[in-house]
Amino acid sequence: MNQASRAERIRTFLTAALDPTLLELTDESALHAGHAGAASGGSHFRLKIVSARFEGLRLVMRHRLVYDSVHDMMHNEIHALAITALAPSEL
Repeated sequence: MNQASRAERIRTFLTAALDPTLLELTDESALHAGHAGAASGGSHFRLKIVSARFEGLRLVMRHRLVYDSVHDMMHNEIHALAITALAPSEL
């Protein structure tokens, strides 16, 4: 699977689960060339996401919602996911 379609699947899953008002997904895989995760085919992504679903939730619960949204892709298609998860009131 190519990187563009992998990123599009991530966006689709996150949009369906969290209805974000902002979703910025950056593929940083090239920065990790030679890393064990890159060798296994997993990609490195940076995510900034704003969703009303995060209002009143602690950081760990916000991350859990994100990871739950893409759980089928973790460890095989996504090696690493750096997350910034904000509620609209935090902008």
